[in-house]
Amino acid sequence: MLVFSGRSNPVLADKISAHLGEPVGACEIKTFCDGEIWVKYRENIRGRDVFIIQSTNPPAENLLELLILIDAAKRASARRVTAVIPYFGYARQDRKDQPRVAVSAKLVANLITSAGADRVISMDLHAPQIQGFFDIPFDHLYSSAVLLKHFREMEIPNLSVVSPDVGGIKMARAFAKRLKAELVVLDKRRPRQNEAEVMNIIGQVEGRNVLLVDDMIDTGGTFANAVKALKDANAKDVYGACTHPLFSGQAPAKISESGVSEISVTDTIPLRAEMEATRLVNVQSVAGLFAEAIKRTHLHQSISSLFDVDKDKLM
Repeated sequence: MLVFSGRSNPVLADKISAHLGEPVGACEIKTFCDGEIWVKYRENIRGRDVFIIQSTNPPAENLLELLILIDAAKRASARRVTAVIPYFGYARQDRKDQPRVAVSAKLVANLITSAGADRVISMDLHAPQIQGFFDIPFDHLYSSAVLLKHFREMEIPNLSVVSPDVGGIKMARAFAKRLKAELVVLDKRRPRQNEAEVMNIIGQVEGRNVLLVDDMIDTGGTFANAVKALKDANAKDVYGACTHPLFSGQAPAKISESGVSEISVTDTIPLRAEMEATRLVNVQSVAGLFAEAIKRTHLHQSISSLFDVDKDKLM
């Protein structure tokens, strides 16, 4: 087994390799003056089981770098190439919801497969059905195993778990069940892309502490509006939990002004310095979960138990 890393999240790759007890493989990656990416593996990978760790968060070069890393590994005669993608970008473009738009999630799946990947490991897809876009094995991990441990230790009283929209109900229900909390859903409409307006709160939040759960926070508009709506409904402390902390654009300012007490995120992508400066974010590492998935994949063992958030060894 050899583990390599692209440049999108080398810190997470180092943590994963530490859990595995294997160093990150030697790989040289350069960007030429004209923007072209060049890759060379500095060690022999012929006949080896290669794992490439690379999130595909913006900029788009991260995706292109992953494709080139996969292609280079296949041309170097690696026995098997597994793309470990902690954050799968373009997952929100998973259907043709209006005329003349691309289904970019399917396009990205095709690119990864055509580049030569034999398997993909990812976490908390925005749309779980994206697994079906791939014609190669796809292992979908869940951050709840890590995030739930943190909130169990906090022992927040009178807790309600809130889904920011209908699409997030499944994730919120899993949190509510395991934290023995009430489930609440926010009904919202989105007037245009990256903008959201909360309309109604379905459930009881008055006088209760609230945990707002989502798979990602991008511009922070949905999250900030949700916090405001919950505060207006006389909720007490509002906490947040998300897997992928994009925090793009004016998200740090919006979230700082929202009144949220704390947001727990994972390290699938690096945290923006502006967001870290707010001191509202608590980062929980998913390196152990990915390391276990990589090890079991290499040994051809089942990883289905990694999906069980109640397993003590994963908590």
